[in-house]
Amino acid sequence: MGHSAGLRAGTRYAFSRKFKKTGMIPLSTYLKQYKVGDVVDVVANGAVQKGMPHKVYHGKTGVVYNVTKSAVGVILYKQVGNRYIEKRVNVRIEHVRHSRSRASFLERVKENAAKRKQAKEGGEQVTLKRQAAQPRGARTVSAKDNKPESIVPVAYETTI
Repeated sequence: MGHSAGLRAGTRYAFSRKFKKTGMIPLSTYLKQYKVGDVVDVVANGAVQKGMPHKVYHGKTGVVYNVTKSAVGVILYKQVGNRYIEKRVNVRIEHVRHSRSRASFLERVKENAAKRKQAKEGGEQVTLKRQAAQPRGARTVSAKDNKPESIVPVAYETTI
C-alpha cells in the first residue's frame, strides 16, 4: 500500500485536542497581548484550521517579529540537512502561547539585581555564579539513646 505524504500527514495525535480540552477555546487565548521580541511556543490547535502552522513547526519556540490583528509573525529555526535556517512564519494567536523557558532566567536576573544592590549597601563582594549541588555535610549518629534494631524478615507460613 502507498503512504500519503500530504500537508497534514502524521499529525493524528499532534493536532488532536487533549482530554477534557475540547470545545470552545477560552477567551484568555484571545486576550493575551504579544509584543515584538516576546518568546513564544508554536503549538497547533486542531480546533482552528485557519492560520495553522505546518507540522514541522509544531512545538518549536521562536521570537515574535510582527504583530497583526489576529496573528503574529514568529522567527523559528528549521533544521535542513546539517544547518539551521531562519524561517519567518505567520501564525494565528490560537496556535501560539507565551513560552515559560525564560521565566527562571528572568527570575534569576531579578534575584541577582537584589543581591548586588544589597552587597553594594553593605560594601562587600558578592558572587552571583550558580553552584552545582554540593555533597551533603558529614554528621555523626550517636547510639547512646538510640539503640540499634535488628531487622529480620517475617517467617513465611503455609497455612491453607
